[in-house]
Amino acid sequence: MKKAIPVHILTGFLGSGKTTLLTRALDYYKLRSMKPAVLMNELGEVNLDGMLVDEEVPMTEMLGGCICCTVRGDLGMELKQLIDEHQPDVVFVECTGAANPIEVLDGVTDASLLTEVELQSVITVVDALQFSERAVNAKSKTFRLMADQIRCATRIILNKIDLVPPTELTRLEALIRELNEVAPIIGAVKCEIDLSLFDQQGGSVEARYREAHQHSEACGHGETCNHPDHSHEHSAEDAHAHHHSHEHVMVYTHYFQVPIDSEQFEALIGRLPQEIYRAKGILRFSDTVNPFLFQYAYREMDFIKITPKENVPSVAVFIGEHFDKARLVAELAALEA
Repeated sequence: MKKAIPVHILTGFLGSGKTTLLTRALDYYKLRSMKPAVLMNELGEVNLDGMLVDEEVPMTEMLGGCICCTVRGDLGMELKQLIDEHQPDVVFVECTGAANPIEVLDGVTDASLLTEVELQSVITVVDALQFSERAVNAKSKTFRLMADQIRCATRIILNKIDLVPPTELTRLEALIRELNEVAPIIGAVKCEIDLSLFDQQGGSVEARYREAHQHSEACGHGETCNHPDHSHEHSAEDAHAHHHSHEHVMVYTHYFQVPIDSEQFEALIGRLPQEIYRAKGILRFSDTVNPFLFQYAYREMDFIKITPKENVPSVAVFIGEHFDKARLVAELAALEA
C-alpha cells in the first residue's frame, strides 16, 4: 500500500495572509528537496494569487462558481488528479477567504480518497485588526464566517499582531479560545512562523470537523443552493450538508483594455468604500514598464513588480459586501477614458 499524501488546508478570511503563508510553506518544502503541490480556489474569474506561486509547483485552480457545488462536487476529483499526475510529497489546499472550510473538509475527506490522502492540518490565518473590528458585531455574517473558520482549525495563526495593542491582543486570544479550546494560537507578523509545524500532527482533524459541522447545523448555517444560475437540484440530505457562507459577498472582475495611470488608480483605491474590503489585480500602468501584482486588504494597498510566466490580462477583482457596483464600474471606466 502506497503512503498517503499529507494534505494541509489553509483557510482564513479575505486578506488575512493565506497566500503569504502558502508561498513561505512552498519555499520551505522546496529547500528540503521535496515536491509540494497546490489546489487553489478563488471566488473571482481569475486566480491572481496563483501568480505568486512558482511555476515549478504543480497547481490546480478552481475558479468562480458556487462554492457548495463546485468545491464539494469536484474537489475530490481535482485532488486525486493532481496527485496522480504529479506525485507530490505534500498538498496545500488554499480556500477562498469567503468559504466556510467545512465545505472543503467535506471534499478532502471524500471516502474515495481516504486511501490516498491524509488530512494533516487545517490552519486558519486570522487578521488581528480585522478580527478585532468584526468582533464588534458578532451577529454579522462576516464575523460568523470568521468564527467558523476558527472553529475548524487545528492550528491558528493570529497574523498582523503588530497592528493591535498588547491589551487588545490578549482579548482577541481569549475570544479565539472561546471558539476553539484546543488549537495552538501562533502570533505572527506577515505570517513569519516556524514552518516545521507543517511536519507535525496538528491534533484531531476529524474531531474539529465534527464539532464545527455540528455547530454549523445547530446555528442553522446549512442552506440549500438557491443560486438562480444553477439548474440542478439538491436532495434533502444534501441541503442539510450545504454551508452557503459566501452569499452575502459580492465579487466584481474588471478587465482593462488599455494601460492606466498609476497615481489615478491609487487615488481610486484610496477612496473605496468600506464595503469593499479586498481587491487584487494584475495591472499595466501607462507610466511604468513592468506589470504589477496589486493587493488591497482593509485600507492597505501593496504593489509587487512581476514578470508573468504567460500572457495575462490586465484585470482587477473587487470583493466586498453589498457595495455600489455601478459606481465602481463607472470610476474604473473613467481611468481608461
